[in-house]
Amino acid sequence: MKKLLSMLLAIAMLASMSAMAFAEEATSAAEKGTIIYGSTTEVSGDFAPTSWWTNNASDKMLRDLSNDYFVTTSDQGGQYVVNETVVASMDGVVNDDGTKTFTITINEGLVYNNGEPITAKDFLWIPVFECSKVTADLGISSTSYMTYVGGQDYYDGKASVVSGVRLIDDYTLSITIVADKIPYYFDMAYAALGAFDIHYWLGDAVELKDDGEGCYIEGLTKEAVEKQLEYARFNAGEDRVSAGPYNLVAFDKGALQATFVLNENYAGNFEGQKPSVEKIVVVRAEDATWADQIKTGAFNFYDTITDGSHINTALDIVEEGGFDYVTFDRAGYGAMFFQCDFGPTQFTAVRQAVAMLLDRNEFANTFCQGWGGVVNGPYGTGQGEYQAAEEWFEENLNTYDYNPQGAVDLLVADGWIYDETGADWTEGHIRHKKVTAEEAGTYQHNVTLEDGTILMPLIIEWCSSEGNTVSELLNVMLAQGEQTAAAGMKINQNVVTFTELLNYYYRDSSQGDKYAVPTYGVFNLASNFPAAYSPAYEWTLDPDLVALGYNTNFLFDEVLDWLSMTMVYGVSSDDPDTYQILWQQYIKYWNELLPNIPLYSNVYVTMFPDWLEGYEQGSYWGFEKAIVYCTIAE
Repeated sequence: MKKLLSMLLAIAMLASMSAMAFAEEATSAAEKGTIIYGSTTEVSGDFAPTSWWTNNASDKMLRDLSNDYFVTTSDQGGQYVVNETVVASMDGVVNDDGTKTFTITINEGLVYNNGEPITAKDFLWIPVFECSKVTADLGISSTSYMTYVGGQDYYDGKASVVSGVRLIDDYTLSITIVADKIPYYFDMAYAALGAFDIHYWLGDAVELKDDGEGCYIEGLTKEAVEKQLEYARFNAGEDRVSAGPYNLVAFDKGALQATFVLNENYAGNFEGQKPSVEKIVVVRAEDATWADQIKTGAFNFYDTITDGSHINTALDIVEEGGFDYVTFDRAGYGAMFFQCDFGPTQFTAVRQAVAMLLDRNEFANTFCQGWGGVVNGPYGTGQGEYQAAEEWFEENLNTYDYNPQGAVDLLVADGWIYDETGADWTEGHIRHKKVTAEEAGTYQHNVTLEDGTILMPLIIEWCSSEGNTVSELLNVMLAQGEQTAAAGMKINQNVVTFTELLNYYYRDSSQGDKYAVPTYGVFNLASNFPAAYSPAYEWTLDPDLVALGYNTNFLFDEVLDWLSMTMVYGVSSDDPDTYQILWQQYIKYWNELLPNIPLYSNVYVTMFPDWLEGYEQGSYWGFEKAIVYCTIAE
């Protein structure tokens, strides 16, 4: 017994010492001058040059902190501009055949973080690489081969060069866009080429060349580049090569912590601005304990706070002293994202019924607590397009008000009128619908009667991420709601890590065969829209593009596909009125099909230490851009 007591005492002392050490370490980490950025979105550790494999919000933010030498970029208001730090000159000419050529001269003297010079080659190898079939072999999602003249032939193996991508001299390059992608409302985005080191990313066995007919990558095969690419995308060591305001110098996969230090070789952003904050550490912020974390110094910067109760708590902390904050409307929204090619969610009436079984106004009020509200389409209140169409939307969009009886009427009209035996549905049972073999697919809950009739039960498998406030609220208000059961519907919540959720959402077989199997009918996620928001290809009917990761709703509708393409690929950049009209028509038709249930668009609040001066954030101006302008108070 004495030995046991001694052991317990020793364990208690060690635990106490560990806790004290952790607290001291956290407090030390949050000392003045170092930004400890609390991220609620789990960092995957995939630091690829662009969204080749993953694109969650934290991954993108980390990419942009360390890669910023792009030919064109978006400014504080979300407008595309030429990056004069990178570009000496640029012009765009529409050719007689309808194609458009951008000719770009790069400034001399730019270097990577390791001091190696940057030339025109560094901006061209990614467009050529993305036109190669090798990208598909590597599981990379790209439509670049459809964008550049000669890209399709290069992709198909019919040509040995991409004729529309040219290396003119050491500092001059050109790209030519295919005629059917001109006009394009955001055509400045075509020239948003970034500087990346081909040898760091693909290895020394390959080289970008242009022998006079177009660019190609000599030695490019999956086998030649796969090992180096895998190393480069997950590497956070001193040998990582990048060209942005900060260098990624460490990543702890277990703790989900990334460390950045100032890049002394950075020449500045598009306005020549250089950072002065020397160190940024990105850490995991837990939904349930973030307030305690920030009070104890575990982090001192909490970006884009969404939950209304969290916002109120944050402002209370600010009032106590030591912190400041900014607010801005979100250019994005939170939603329930359906997959529409299997199970009950393939039917529009079911998606609409789910919307009417959820009191979205109450949901938005409960979640946002006055810091946001309901939207009725894929837009955010921070978008200029929405602000210009607000009254029109009020008159033309279905609001799917809370109406359990209306939901039942929709289900009955759509054929959900049977129980599991094929008899007429009665209260207390799950509704079933007679479906064809094609509609039934491999849905796991189907019932086949003795006469061969296939009944599909109104059971929806829902995938949500762990520790998610939105998920918890949806579970109470919808999945476990009495109105849902009374309507004869069952929604099963399945809680997984955020990374695993995305694997199922994208049906990413590269992460395991199970993910490729249609499993969940709905996911709750949020989406922010970039300055050049283009829904083109989001609704593609092309099976090859779907296989590459496009159309993650798996909703195949010709009108939706046409609208989403025409609104951007049928309008020139100097015709905002036509773009606005088509955008509104796209939103209206989307609202009828309801591939997602919009839940809210909110006001964001970001809190930061009061010694950080000059911090300004907006709908299209995130932390990774705003931090470059900040200084440390004396």
